[in-house]
Amino acid sequence: RRKLEAEGLFAAERKRDIPYLPDVIGVVTSPTGAVIRDILHRLADRFPVHVLVWPVLVQGDNAAAQVAAAVRGFGAIEAGGPVPRPDVVIVARGGGSLEDLWAFNEEEVVRAIADSPIPVISAVGHETDTTLADFAADRRAPTPTAAAEMAVPVRLDLLAQVMEDGQRIASAVSRRLADHRRNLDATARALPNPARMLQEQAQRLDDWTERLGHSLGGGLERRRARLANAAAGLTRPDKIIQMEAGRLASEVRALKTAGRAAVDRARGRLTQGSALLESYSYQRVLDRGFALVTDPAGAPVTSAKTLKTGDRLDLRLRDGTRL
Repeated sequence: RRKLEAEGLFAAERKRDIPYLPDVIGVVTSPTGAVIRDILHRLADRFPVHVLVWPVLVQGDNAAAQVAAAVRGFGAIEAGGPVPRPDVVIVARGGGSLEDLWAFNEEEVVRAIADSPIPVISAVGHETDTTLADFAADRRAPTPTAAAEMAVPVRLDLLAQVMEDGQRIASAVSRRLADHRRNLDATARALPNPARMLQEQAQRLDDWTERLGHSLGGGLERRRARLANAAAGLTRPDKIIQMEAGRLASEVRALKTAGRAAVDRARGRLTQGSALLESYSYQRVLDRGFALVTDPAGAPVTSAKTLKTGDRLDLRLRDGTRL
């Protein structure tokens, strides 16, 4: 351990984040037993994704070499090739004695995990068991089930987040509109009443006319003309209100456009997630060339160890069932 630690294989700054929503998950473990079943069931419950299982021995003389080769093999898969490249790799084994878990303390396993170009989650043994593979991995899970939970989020939580984001955007738009309405109302109240202003001016003109009478003659007419010209040059309050209303309408349209765009983006993320979920449905798996093997009672056959020579099997293919 001291040698590997001195090389920096266990350094915290080497740890990478686990992708939030991986498309493909690679699993290095025994193809039989409770570990692989627990991982597959947990992934199916939370957010079904494409799973690639690399079967290996998890204890014994050849276990370390097989585990190291599997980790390096996943890392060697090219993106965009016929075999999908995993976004994250889970290295898992059930509990056991120190001797049973020793393969995961071997240097070749530790180096393979540390050199992996793909983030690795280790789930070896129980919570109280610790191996050198745990120190080299990007994340350590106490159990295989916990590793599956680290790898994918809960689909219902994603849907709830999209709905919450949409409601928050709608609330923000409503508050902004209400603020603008209040500002417009306050501006309108602060402006003088146009009718009252005209009435006061008319009354003042009548007073002047009565006081001056006919003594001023043509001077009164000139003053009336100047007053009319001055009134024409004033900016009418109703035009100010109209301009403010136009600016408010423009801002409201901009807010609505931004709100619709945000909701469309959230709806797009939900549609993409739904399409991804549909691509891993039961029928889509059969469409990719897989088959469902069942016994005469219709129960799935998951292990060759349960079969005997002469047993009748039903094969469910994409386009039908064959005996």
